[in-house]
Amino acid sequence: MQIHPSAIVSLKAKIDSSVIVGPYSIIGDNVNIGANTLIGSHCVIEGNTTIGSGCQIFTGAVVGSKPQDLKFKGEDVFLEIGDNNVIREYCTLNPGTGQAGKTVIGGNNLLMAYSHVAHDCRVGSGCVLANNCTLAGHVTIEDKVVIGGIVAIHQFVRVGMLSITGGCSKVVQDIPPFSTCDGHPARVYGLNLIGLRRKGIPRESIKQIDRAFKLIFNSGLSAKHATEKVEKELTLTEEVGYLVNFIKNSERGLTRSCR
Repeated sequence: MQIHPSAIVSLKAKIDSSVIVGPYSIIGDNVNIGANTLIGSHCVIEGNTTIGSGCQIFTGAVVGSKPQDLKFKGEDVFLEIGDNNVIREYCTLNPGTGQAGKTVIGGNNLLMAYSHVAHDCRVGSGCVLANNCTLAGHVTIEDKVVIGGIVAIHQFVRVGMLSITGGCSKVVQDIPPFSTCDGHPARVYGLNLIGLRRKGIPRESIKQIDRAFKLIFNSGLSAKHATEKVEKELTLTEEVGYLVNFIKNSERGLTRSCR
């Protein structure tokens, strides 16, 4: 283990011998850090925080500090971060609220500078959160999501897999999977074709998703009637079925079309 002499690291923390800790960083009692993780300078890692292997945490990040929630009364809460995440300068990541509340971040994510992940969020794997991206409490970000800079996402919103949201957007309702969204408030502009192709989704399945999008967002039908029409008229590939179930289970309501 390489710990800079100016760093303050609790003897109770569980840190793999391959971890590097930079100058003036502080690591608390209940922190668990996996192999080959790099902690930069002036970082604070505290609380019941678990960090996987191969992560990089850059200057000034604050990870595991108390949630910014007036309901928090000092309960035992947790933050779990998976493997191979890059957490850039001055990001803030909070644990859950309520007894045993938990914030979970998957693996292979890039959180750019000043991003904020609030209490009880769920972030999947392979996501990019650009600079100053802000997640309110209880937000769910599914896998392979791209969120632009200075985007604010309302509490309890769910952002569907393989979607991309443009910078400076205001997200107050669920972002459908496979979509490209933008605006204030955010609106659906179409399919994230580049993301679908990179994922290796078959061409025929992409055609079915496109047809589903046209029915759901451009037909003038309500979400309920549009999904019923999709189920009756289209081939329910894995992706189309996922889209339909996402819409049916939306609690915040669905982001609508720009048209």
